[in-house]
Amino acid sequence: MRQRNKRRNQAGVTLIEMLVVVTIIAMFAGLAAYRLWPHVDTARITRARADISTLMGALEMYRLKQGTFPATEQGLAAVRPFLKAEVPLDPWGRAYEYKYPGSQGEDPEIICYGADGRAGGEGINADIVSWKSQ
Repeated sequence: MRQRNKRRNQAGVTLIEMLVVVTIIAMFAGLAAYRLWPHVDTARITRARADISTLMGALEMYRLKQGTFPATEQGLAAVRPFLKAEVPLDPWGRAYEYKYPGSQGEDPEIICYGADGRAGGEGINADIVSWKSQ
């Protein structure tokens, strides 16, 4: 009987041991997040440029099939048949702005207003535009 009680006391992990392990894991996760956080904004800007490039390709396919680019009123929804998935939102969760004809000439333009969602800005708030992304 005494051996059974002794085995029972030695089995498992104590609460203190669990807390130490969880604390160590949390410290490593915090360190990793701290080191990776500055790259999140750069990745969002890169994704916006890639999305704009993909949408410009879909617009070109639309033009080849229809003879002209979709009107501003039609928006980017008109190019959905030329994409593998739905028309993406920008990395901050807002719709890309589409204009045709664009302000830079006869080509269409796609604009992502950056993190703040407003025209202009610097850094992560800077506009990402199709005529500079190509």
